[in-house]
Amino acid sequence: MENVNLGSKIRELRKKKGITQDTLANALSVSPQAVSKWENGIALPDIALTPAIASYFGVTMDELFEFDIRKSREKALEIVKETWPLRESDPEKGKKIIYEALRQYPENDILLQNLLYLIDCNNLADEMIDIALRTMSATEDNSIKYDALRFLAYAYKAKGDLENAKAALEQIPELYFTRLSEMSFVLTGEEKRNAAEKQRGISIEILCEMQERIAEDMIEKGQITEAKKEREKALKLLDLFEAEGEYWDSYKKYFAEKSR
Repeated sequence: MENVNLGSKIRELRKKKGITQDTLANALSVSPQAVSKWENGIALPDIALTPAIASYFGVTMDELFEFDIRKSREKALEIVKETWPLRESDPEKGKKIIYEALRQYPENDILLQNLLYLIDCNNLADEMIDIALRTMSATEDNSIKYDALRFLAYAYKAKGDLENAKAALEQIPELYFTRLSEMSFVLTGEEKRNAAEKQRGISIEILCEMQERIAEDMIEKGQITEAKKEREKALKLLDLFEAEGEYWDSYKKYFAEKSR
């Protein structure tokens, strides 16, 4: 919470109550100058004093800090949408935007999660580990926690620490169904189709990635021809489902180059 926001709230409550800065200062056993600094955003009240301020004005701590988790998450999602295109084009700019946002929304799990996508784990493994651990501590959303564990494993692998990488991955549960797949079975009409199409896209991406992992293992074993065939299968899959758009084009380009 920025100084000016809390200070403005204290000023608003004081004026609503119809009292002076001196009266508020006397009630809280602080100097009038301290109250003035709060209201002008120069300084913050001692954290131990905030319950007394809230009680004096008859408001909750959330009201005092004008804290609305729904609005903060909505804002975080807006920032993520802004930085998403920067993951490929300018990750450093994206990181800067999210780090600035974290000053206003400290330890916001959505911002922390998306910061992970902007960090080069091969060169900044320690930074990724730090952010992944903070994300896991800040969130109550299992999907965000599991995503952070995935990045934590990548970072440990980049450091050559396969034991901790494996330990991180073992905390992610093995699921054989998803919310989308079950929605496609249970729902009807447009909702059924939308769920099925979204799940299909995810499944195609995962299948292509697995083809590449298999190909990588084959290459390590010197099975170059076999690896090429696995990549050709991925390319045929993308063509079969007519995957279009910039995202899928990058997959097609990759597998086309690797299949030559």
